Amino acid sequence: MRKLKFIDLFAGLGGFHLALADLGHYCVFASEINEELRELYEKNHKIKVHGDINEVDIDSIPSHDILCAGFPCQPFSKAGAQLGLDDPRNGNLFYKIMEIIYKHEPEYVFLENVSNLKGHDDGNTWKVIQKELSKLYDVREEILSPHQFSIPQHRSRIYIVGRLKKKGGLNDFQFPQKDDNKNVSIHDIIMNDETDFMTLREDTKNHLEVWQEFLDHLKVEEVPRFPIWAMEFGADYPFEDKAPIKLLKKDLEDKKGTFGKIIKGNSLDDMLQCLPIYAQDGVKGNEKEFPGWKKYYIRANREFYNKHKSWLQNWIPKIQEFENSHQKFEWNCGEVPLTINDKIVQFRPSGIRVKMPTYSPALVLTTTQIPIFPWLGRYMTRKEAAKLQCMNINKNINFTKAA
Repeated sequence: MRKLKFIDLFAGLGGFHLALADLGHYCVFASEINEELRELYEKNHKIKVHGDINEVDIDSIPSHDILCAGFPCQPFSKAGAQLGLDDPRNGNLFYKIMEIIYKHEPEYVFLENVSNLKGHDDGNTWKVIQKELSKLYDVREEILSPHQFSIPQHRSRIYIVGRLKKKGGLNDFQFPQKDDNKNVSIHDIIMNDETDFMTLREDTKNHLEVWQEFLDHLKVEEVPRFPIWAMEFGADYPFEDKAPIKLLKKDLEDKKGTFGKIIKGNSLDDMLQCLPIYAQDGVKGNEKEFPGWKKYYIRANREFYNKHKSWLQNWIPKIQEFENSHQKFEWNCGEVPLTINDKIVQFRPSGIRVKMPTYSPALVLTTTQIPIFPWLGRYMTRKEAAKLQCMNINKNINFTKAA
């Protein structure tokens, strides 16, 4: 195999670098905007890392055979505003990649992004990207996740591979075949002798204890498959035909808002503050109604409350002082024993999510979303996170004690 030169754009910790270096290829240029990641990349890979790619003179980038780019996913992620290529901060970075491509014409292109890129804007974003790349390259794409290859992490991403048409294209290329291993386990990456870890705070333990008490009242078949929004328990404000922000003040008078408290106020704005945060606005532009999924979640939570109010009335006071996102709960475990302690837990903006200890949720740079191993009383460690991402070869991973 001939040794190829590659560049690593939006390089992060260097996942592309590790894979290609392992195959005998070598990096001639890297760029990463995050200062801490740049320092770690340089320590691990012994190459200078440039900062913001927008400030790099592309004429100064060395010639290369492979361009790698895990370009920013925020414009396409379901967790963001989904502005796509119109995102004023990061949406134009695909076109920066194209500038470099047109200048250097590397034989191969490897791109990676969130899986939602494929369906963003009803598929139009992907059509634009595919059209641009296809001017020079034979292009193929596939959505893959580590758990499909016996690695205990769920992280669906779209991988885009291209080879110059004038070099023969991708006639012999195939994406790796997914396996169907049902025995993937998070325990494969857990280091039981690890001493460098962050323990759970007392308030975090309390959150889990209160939600465990919630589950203790239910039979397996009674646990909702929809997200639990406890703020809806006891509420009866109108939401079906119009979002509350589109109503009149008189429409909310004497109705019940968050946790069944009477809505009061001298204006509509005052009254909206008595509703759950997600119900205070929640509509775009000229829209008047909540989207169907939100109506369903509100309706389902109210029905659940009416069915179980006999014990929920005594449980609700224990959760009322939790911050908003911790008053939401998602049980993603199916019909198994209703115990949190032996599951993986993640505190997310959408709520406290509990899942089976098979594979980890996708890791993100937000420290508040680090996976929790309740049975160990701690968070996933940085070494475990590196092992999970097959990056434990890196000697320097000096972030916080947790992942």
